[in-house]
Amino acid sequence: MHAVVLAAGVGTRLGRPFPKSLSVLPTGERILGRQIRLLREAGIARITIVVGFKKSLIMEEFPDVYYCYNPIFYVTNTSKSLVWALRHMDDDVLWLNGDVVFEPGILDEMLRAPAENLVCVDKKRCGEEEVKYAQDGAGYISAISKSVEQPLGEAPGINLVRKNSLSAFIRALDACEDADYFERGIELMIEAGERILPLDISAYRCVEVDFVADWELAQQMFAGR
Repeated sequence: MHAVVLAAGVGTRLGRPFPKSLSVLPTGERILGRQIRLLREAGIARITIVVGFKKSLIMEEFPDVYYCYNPIFYVTNTSKSLVWALRHMDDDVLWLNGDVVFEPGILDEMLRAPAENLVCVDKKRCGEEEVKYAQDGAGYISAISKSVEQPLGEAPGINLVRKNSLSAFIRALDACEDADYFERGIELMIEAGERILPLDISAYRCVEVDFVADWELAQQMFAGR
């Protein structure tokens, strides 16, 4: 299995002069450093970070992982950052946003799950800016975006695509507009006939840091290891 962390964005909503994945948690770890550590502790040794904004800061901080550079990060969104990395892979791929702070049990659940494509979901009430999801009658993901009607909860940005679906996912991401999040690629992948199973992680602590309030919550939730 290969892991991909998306850390190319400017993070304008948080307003930091550096990549928000370098924000330091109360434990002294940076968000990205914690992600790398947890991925390795879960047994995933091949880790690629997609960089863009002030990439040298990330690369100097974490020199012992692989890197993929999105040279047009300032005019593209996560759909294009992700496809830059996936083109060079031929394996199961677990990917996540570089601003998600989460418990290690989530990775354990993903690695124990059935051999299907997975989207981690948190069954809770969602705000306007959160990525939401819905399911079809068979229990698979039917919609995933910020504008899902009657959502069942949030998709915080930790996902897994299996090797046999990777080509279809790459085609779907290629079909996305530059401004699209990778969730649009998931929807196009579903429209093409692929199935994606929601993995309920509601029992675990997990927060995606988009705004100052999210960062404050992450500091409270992860004051310890």
